[in-house]
Amino acid sequence: MYGKLYVVATPIGNLADFSFRAVDVLKQVDLIAAEDTRHVKMLLQHYGINKPLQSLHQHNEDYASQGLVDKIRDGQSVALVSDAGTPMISDPGFPLVKLARQQGVEVCPIPGACALIAALSVAGLPTSRFSFEGFLPRTGSARRSFFESKLADVSTWAFYESSHRIQAALEDMLTVFPADHQIVVAREITKLHETIVGDELANVLAKVQTDENMRKGEFVVLVAGREHVDQDDELNDEQRRILGILLTECSTKTAAALAAEITGQRKKTLYQAALAMQDKQGG
Repeated sequence: MYGKLYVVATPIGNLADFSFRAVDVLKQVDLIAAEDTRHVKMLLQHYGINKPLQSLHQHNEDYASQGLVDKIRDGQSVALVSDAGTPMISDPGFPLVKLARQQGVEVCPIPGACALIAALSVAGLPTSRFSFEGFLPRTGSARRSFFESKLADVSTWAFYESSHRIQAALEDMLTVFPADHQIVVAREITKLHETIVGDELANVLAKVQTDENMRKGEFVVLVAGREHVDQDDELNDEQRRILGILLTECSTKTAAALAAEITGQRKKTLYQAALAMQDKQGG
């Protein structure tokens, strides 16, 4: 009989978040595949777990996965863990799980901590639908292009960011999104210095720029979806004409700002109307 592959979530900052079931599974398996064996040893020692470890990370998982699946098919059970949180949520593990399922191996989830879900649960943003975008591109131009692609999203969306790029990412977002767009930045979830800030984009950015601690640690950024408002009754024909002309030459945010200067209409109203115009053109 084949063994099993267990995908085990580990704590993301607080050891007390490790479940009884996860501890039992790690005590029973034959082998633990870990992103960083040195890191997971501290967790295992804390819970008195002594099992063989094998390194499985982004640089070796494509060729190491078959060896692990072979062990499982020979009757051994293997647990997959990442450095923290749930494997494969912006962490290694996909090639192993995909290969295991393709070759008839049972894959069992052992749920637990996940920074994304933890942040969503306290953000105060709608969660009936949401999307996760992983880590953003590293360059400013690529990030701005990405933000442009998210302007029309009507549901909440989220991404991970590092301490090295959180300020630049929010600055790039402000070049695309309105200053009053609602976002939440969750920093160091479950850790000693956990901080969750929800406010208008410009205010959150100002806090990151002025507070050095807000540029330290690991971040989940959650962004409110676009308000779906029918603007047809709020703009007159001339305002719509001006906005349409500006959209052919400018970004959505710039077109709305210029139209507000020209027409005296509220910038937020023009911004929503611009998005609606682009929706109709795209459709």
